[in-house]
Amino acid sequence: MKCPCERNIQNNLRLLAFSALKKINNKLLMKSEDIFARYSRQIFIEEIGLEGQRKILNSKVLVIGAGGLGSPVIQYLAAAGVGTLGVTDFDNVELHNLNRQIVHNENTIGISKVKSAENFVRTLNHQIQYVGIEQKIDETNAEDLISEFDIVVDGSDNFTTRYLVNDICVKLQKPLVYGSILGFSGQVAIFNYNGSKNLRDIFPEPPVDEDFPDCDSLGVLGALPGIVGSMMANLTLKIITDLPLQLNQLTLIDTLRWRFQTIDF
Repeated sequence: MKCPCERNIQNNLRLLAFSALKKINNKLLMKSEDIFARYSRQIFIEEIGLEGQRKILNSKVLVIGAGGLGSPVIQYLAAAGVGTLGVTDFDNVELHNLNRQIVHNENTIGISKVKSAENFVRTLNHQIQYVGIEQKIDETNAEDLISEFDIVVDGSDNFTTRYLVNDICVKLQKPLVYGSILGFSGQVAIFNYNGSKNLRDIFPEPPVDEDFPDCDSLGVLGALPGIVGSMMANLTLKIITDLPLQLNQLTLIDTLRWRFQTIDF
């Protein structure tokens, strides 16, 4: 027969266990409610709903470049709740980046763009898994990196990387969301999705990087990558949620004359 002291200890342990379990259940319930509240304005869209949000939460997206285009892509994919968000870049944040690379700020000057972007994502949405890759994507690592994700968003700023990423996505059958910017102009397209064409079908061979102007030499108006990057994020979310897409089209954006044109290829 147990003494009253032992019975009291056991009862107390049961009460503590019950209390802990209740707290866990309440936490899980609150977490579920928080998720619905956070994404409710997306869930309310008939074409997305709960099923679409589940797809977003379960998706794995790799963003190549945490610069002008990568910044709004990272921001909106993190805000939308993309479950696993990978970001690859090898540069550090510099002062001249801040007019357009809005995922960074004055306090992150000098640190890697990947870590700076992580600071932003962690503050905005702690629920998603952020995978920071402080590497330059090249022939030695591109296939291994891309193979781990469902969709690739290319915000790189050179033709060597763009064509390499395109070719690996074709090889691995990964959808690729493409964008480029210069001055007042931008381009957006989806490549290699559900049998659609790829970058080489419209531009078979890359120009020589040294012969082609870039943002460092000709500049870019800061809001332009915000426009183009937001379009890229939107297309990425449409791919994830299986919404209708116009394939084999290149969208040309001229913000100086405010003209938008699509070219079939």
